[in-house]
Amino acid sequence: MFRPFLVSTLLGCATIASALPAGAAPARRAGVSSAVTPEQARWHKTAQRVTIMRDKWGIPHVFGKSDADAVFGLLYAQAEDDFNRVELNYINALGRLAEVEGEAEIWRDLRMKMFITPGDMRARYAASPAWLKKLMVAFADGLNFYLHTHPEVKPRLITHFEPWMALAFSEGSIGGDIESINLKDLEQFYGKKSALALADAPHALDREPRGSNGFAIAPKLSASGRALLLINPHTSFYFRPEVHVVSNEGLNAYGAVTWGQFFVYQGFNDKAGWMHTSGGGDVIDEYLETVTEKDGRYVYQYGGGERSLREVKITLPYKSAGGMASKSVTAYFSHHGPVVRAQDGKWVAVKLMEEPLKALTQSYMRTKARNYKAFRKTMALRTNSSNNTVYADADGAIAYFHGNFVPKRDTAFDWKKPVDGSNPATEWQGLHAIDDTITLLNPASGWIQNTNNWPFAAAGASSPRQQDYPVYMWSLPENARGLHAVAVLENRTDFTLDSLIAAAYDSHLTAFDPLIASLAAAYDELPAGAALKAQLAPQMAALRAWDRRYGLDSVATSLAVYWGQEMVANASAAAKANGVPTLDYIRDSLAPAERLQALVRATARLETDFGAWQTPWGEINRFQRVSGDVRQQYDDAKPSYPVAFASANWGSLAAFGMVAPQTTKRIYGDRGNSFVAVVEFGPRVRAKSILAGGNSGNPASPHFSDQAEMYSKGQFKDVLFYKADIEKHLERKYHPGQ
Repeated sequence: MFRPFLVSTLLGCATIASALPAGAAPARRAGVSSAVTPEQARWHKTAQRVTIMRDKWGIPHVFGKSDADAVFGLLYAQAEDDFNRVELNYINALGRLAEVEGEAEIWRDLRMKMFITPGDMRARYAASPAWLKKLMVAFADGLNFYLHTHPEVKPRLITHFEPWMALAFSEGSIGGDIESINLKDLEQFYGKKSALALADAPHALDREPRGSNGFAIAPKLSASGRALLLINPHTSFYFRPEVHVVSNEGLNAYGAVTWGQFFVYQGFNDKAGWMHTSGGGDVIDEYLETVTEKDGRYVYQYGGGERSLREVKITLPYKSAGGMASKSVTAYFSHHGPVVRAQDGKWVAVKLMEEPLKALTQSYMRTKARNYKAFRKTMALRTNSSNNTVYADADGAIAYFHGNFVPKRDTAFDWKKPVDGSNPATEWQGLHAIDDTITLLNPASGWIQNTNNWPFAAAGASSPRQQDYPVYMWSLPENARGLHAVAVLENRTDFTLDSLIAAAYDSHLTAFDPLIASLAAAYDELPAGAALKAQLAPQMAALRAWDRRYGLDSVATSLAVYWGQEMVANASAAAKANGVPTLDYIRDSLAPAERLQALVRATARLETDFGAWQTPWGEINRFQRVSGDVRQQYDDAKPSYPVAFASANWGSLAAFGMVAPQTTKRIYGDRGNSFVAVVEFGPRVRAKSILAGGNSGNPASPHFSDQAEMYSKGQFKDVLFYKADIEKHLERKYHPGQ
């Protein structure tokens, strides 16, 4: 599915001012006539049918008479908490980021405009069913009513939202399919006018894995005899707030919503819960097109003949020092999709799912599914293209779907590489039915896990068998978190909410088990009189004695992480050249001398930055939130909280890693555990949750960082799901606009 590069991952963007806190006084927008327009009258009428209850954590519990009323209130509440992130998601989704950020973003805009155009989205909106149109109108109305009643809030670009815009941003995953298109490749191809073939640009190594953990526990393994679910997305911090949205038409969803969307992306209702993890099947394919110029136009080979490339002139406005400017690009499309780069003298077209109407329908309808049959019916739309789903419900069912949108393809081809676009045999042959994909329902093991790893360890001995499926149905191998998850889930029969939290925060850094064994072997092979042997003796003693568990007071954790970082930095290019994950290459292929020298460098770096390599992990690994900017700035001199859990790279189930360029001595996490919840299903839902920092993006709000210390310690709050409980912990109750 084409999805925009979401606001919390725009780490290169300029600083954005924060919106006013919830409760800002209503007012008309400056320059607006006092006469009430029909649209404004509709907003005010809808607002009276909506009640927002803010609990003591600032979490909005939105109650509406209809689903559309609830959507109106949900978007209004999101705008109260962080209008800037809401708007920026749509600026980017519409390919207009360069209009506010400058020329450097025109290639990101081009990538979006190759897939999303206002005309196409308007046509799809016009063809939408009436019930969905109502929700899209309510989405736009909620945001427009917020702007109408908050004239002091100055949008950067979008002063009026339109219903069709919801279709431009229809799936809430971090890092959508479209982001597989490398911007440097795109710039290189379209930035030069004459060359038909250009060299590939290198792809940067992701410093902290994008993804998530999802666990489901069957009733037979829980102390209460009820199903449990862990919801543990690993995203950029402040990527999604925590919300609760309820209507008299059966909507009652609690969880994490991506800024600007009207469906809970990862969460639960009163009877069922769903957790998405990234990394399903191979669903994006590249086609090598053999292109020649003929009579002033480009054609490409297909079958025994030729076809003309479709040419589309795309205008890319951008902000410049002298005002607005623009660049025009002629984009090329084969019947497979847009041309995005060149390779070995051929042009490369990319094919991916383009079903925004179905995707938006599925994203919303699954939040109302209250049993497995209903949930599976939503999955039959098959538009959750890059995610896996872990599921549990009050009937005691637990389930797993590895991917959802899976094209049928000829297994004679290697779909991990670009295929010959001139060969009709490489065409997609429809979609696999759900029954043909990798799924689980109530496995005998009694538990399900996914950590962005392969599905063949999802349920222990009850897992799907690799030989039963084509290789394109799974795209990622096993990982250190997957090994860790199996270890904490198997052979247990007494799970509770608290023990499931403990399992999700188990401190074992499994990736270091084989790595330290290899390091010890390399050290032991050194000659007795080698200078390096004496130099590294204290460090080796610390690492040999280490139980591979993180802790705030652990010196060995600091040394191991810095040693691992040194190996990653030096081995990533070789790993890519060999086509294997970096950590797998380090584990299996790094020379003994390289392991030892990485430890020398890690020691020196710790000594330089902290005065001694014997620095406890809690002195280094910190949580800090000091501004509402999309691009966070970190400062060693400002307050922060120590965090024990570490990067997912090292097998930490509770993930805490840094993606932003490190300009500080300390590590400040900005991706990993964000919204985390555990849920027990039964006659009544019981749940606990935690959110990185707090629900508001405004530093002046008491809910900007009221969960920060709890987050740093892995301490959870009770979820207030029922109205009577919300009333007991109520901070404010109001209609939108009040």
